Amino acid sequence: MLALLLAGGGAADGALAADGLTTTFAASLMPVPADAATVSGAVYVPVYSSVAMTPGRIQADFSVTLSIHNASEQRPLIIRRINYYDTAGALVEAHLREPVALKPFATIEIFVPTKDVRGGTGANFVIDWAATGEIAEPVVEALMVGGIGAGHYAFISQGRPIRPGGR
Repeated sequence: MLALLLAGGGAADGALAADGLTTTFAASLMPVPADAATVSGAVYVPVYSSVAMTPGRIQADFSVTLSIHNASEQRPLIIRRINYYDTAGALVEAHLREPVALKPFATIEIFVPTKDVRGGTGANFVIDWAATGEIAEPVVEALMVGGIGAGHYAFISQGRPIRPGGR
């Protein structure tokens, strides 16, 4: 799966442009609804491409897999923006050129490889979403995996609404 993400297009560091995302996750996507969106929101997900194990001396780098799940059983979830920011709040990468729509219960992912430490210790993603009617808010999580020496670490960071779904 990770090899597919890396081959999906976009920048050489593994980032997916909208066309790579639509190719890699074609089975999870459907056409964006023609009806106007009546509900929208935004989710903030803290991620860690690097973690200081000993401040100023030892740093562990992590891969990041951002997963966006449509928690609705009936409606598509329109994803309008997937932006990756660094510790200083500067935009590292915009992962969508145009909106995509996730089928009910479908998922898409963005992968940031271990060697890509542009985000730093305080990196984050912001996801803007919408729907054409009442919908369960998306479930957005990031899985970080990495290690240092013989030690391996994995942890999850859950997204938090920063603009709650509403009309």
